[in-house]
Amino acid sequence: MTDRLATGERIRREVLGDAHVDRSARNATAVDQPFQSLVTEACWGTVWASDAITRRERSMLVLAILAATGNFEEIPMHVRATANTGASEQDITEVFQHVAIYAGVPRANHALKLAKTTLAEMAAG
Repeated sequence: MTDRLATGERIRREVLGDAHVDRSARNATAVDQPFQSLVTEACWGTVWASDAITRRERSMLVLAILAATGNFEEIPMHVRATANTGASEQDITEVFQHVAIYAGVPRANHALKLAKTTLAEMAAG
């Protein structure tokens, strides 16, 4: 295991939680295992490992980019991750307001609905 892969594994667990990472590992097959390693090393072991900006800021950027590009399927996962990154509910609202102005109201509206549902699930336990 490379240093970046090990760092990526650690940071991925810190941000997304053990349950998510363990579930991903259990579901990995020979087809997607190389991709999982690439994402863990490049995304988590390089980008998220940088100390140039905070995890809170990264979390907000990820939510904005996912919404702006219409990649809604990962928004709930990254909203759950805000519990570990320090991004608040107010931060999430501000992110999607920016998305509305710069990328369009429909995308921001859909992302906000997903975030509200996820936050309610988190509050319910």
